[in-house]
Amino acid sequence: MPRPEMRAFLPRLPLLLLPLALFLALFHPATLDPSNAGWLIRGTDNGENALGTHAWLHDPAPGLLRTHLLNAPEGVPLLFTDSNPLVGAVLKPFAPLLPENAQVVGPWILLCFFLQVFFAWKLLEPFAPNRLALWTGVFLLAALPTLANRYIHANLMAHWLILWALRRFLDPRRAGDNRGWAVLIAITATVHSYLLVMVGAIWASAMLERFHAGDRRERTRLAIGSAAILAMVVALAWLLGAIGEFDPAGNYGAFAMPIDALWNPANPGWSRFLPAIEQRPGRGFEGFQYLGFGLLLLMPVALYARRSRPAPEPQRKVFQRLRWLVPALAVLTLLAISNFPDFAGHALPRLPLPQSVLNALDAVRASGRLFWPVAYVLVFAALLAAYRLPRAPLILAALAAVQIVDLSGMTAAVRAASAEAGRHRLYVRTLDPRWDAVIASARDITLVPPDPIPDLALFQEVAWRAANHGRPVRLVYAARDSRATKARLAAEQFEFVVDNLAPGRLYIVAPGYRILGKTQQRVVLLDGVKLILPEDSRRTP
Repeated sequence: MPRPEMRAFLPRLPLLLLPLALFLALFHPATLDPSNAGWLIRGTDNGENALGTHAWLHDPAPGLLRTHLLNAPEGVPLLFTDSNPLVGAVLKPFAPLLPENAQVVGPWILLCFFLQVFFAWKLLEPFAPNRLALWTGVFLLAALPTLANRYIHANLMAHWLILWALRRFLDPRRAGDNRGWAVLIAITATVHSYLLVMVGAIWASAMLERFHAGDRRERTRLAIGSAAILAMVVALAWLLGAIGEFDPAGNYGAFAMPIDALWNPANPGWSRFLPAIEQRPGRGFEGFQYLGFGLLLLMPVALYARRSRPAPEPQRKVFQRLRWLVPALAVLTLLAISNFPDFAGHALPRLPLPQSVLNALDAVRASGRLFWPVAYVLVFAALLAAYRLPRAPLILAALAAVQIVDLSGMTAAVRAASAEAGRHRLYVRTLDPRWDAVIASARDITLVPPDPIPDLALFQEVAWRAANHGRPVRLVYAARDSRATKARLAAEQFEFVVDNLAPGRLYIVAPGYRILGKTQQRVVLLDGVKLILPEDSRRTP
């Protein structure tokens, strides 16, 4: 490489090295193998993510971003299996070229780290006094503990969408261009609905600020563009299957953010310096917002810098624009910390909102997540303030070291969750070689009772095998069940209870479930799992 090109490349080398370092610190390298799916289907939400995509890629007659191999015959939208509709749509044309048991969760997470570091760099590069200050700042901004905490929700590791939205917001020219916002919002909508709420809040703030600053012609243009984006979001919601099929579950705010979350690691051993205060179930994970001891120390440093050093003109303009985000961030914070009245502990009572608004927020069960943009803005502003100090590079390097030491326990715990990938084993629950023959002989497959959650790992392995054979499964663990699905599953359970079994159906019966009547004669065991074979395949095993 010519010497001038090397000089241009070396300062940006951390754009490659830092994402790789973050990924390898948190995930086993074998998770990047597209043919290695076994580490996912072990009863986690990432397993549902991989399963939904797997069924979509193997479905001989898929719907529009919907597979009918799961939750047959209605099918299920990819969005509600925690799969990534964007990734699914991109992969579908290439399905014949992929390994039979392909997974893209690991590669997607690595891509998220690259984009996370890239947008953190784009935010901080104009203000950093030197390279050390820049890259220590990028690390502190890009590697928030909340990102690592999403290790079992791969789609929600796309925090780079928040940073991308923040960068657009801070540029007055880009902030007023709804064409760029339309691209960002469309991508966000096809990744995850929670991220759409967060990015949407930043976009709405940009529209408010530009509307205030613009003339009549500009305001008209912004209003038309904003209406078009809202129409696009509704159309995407319909396309993704999020409109029309589902009753409100009434669980907005079930997992809120504790008000001590910024300094409470919540999980024992996740901080080397601060004690974890026990939370109610779900709060320690979904409401997790711990900043890390290094970033907590950054806050008083930033406050001192802000009071003792005047802001340079570029920073002053940034802080002026950030003021327009305050209303949106305040709303997101209130939504994040409000909770059901009957949840005791560190949370505000549920906000007294109209029922129509609560219905609109129904999908926001883990409302504690909505604080993520607030945390990113807080850390970004603190880094800008710290950059004013003469010894900012050394101070930030020390804080980065403290952050790494503090979170070493959390890092080890997260990485242990993917250690299974090193075994390169697809199945661990359905090892008997007769499973494939049994599944292939069935017209379709169901569970008794019709609930996959008690043994989700078994369900994921069976459904994975079923997708390989093109056999539909009558249920799925989804974010939402439609009205039609609930009625059908109840009817099918009743038919089973009265000993009226569907021809050609393979039933997988939960341990301890009592089987009555002539059905008992059709029970066989595979790997300790109780099966009721279809009438014409009782001799298959």
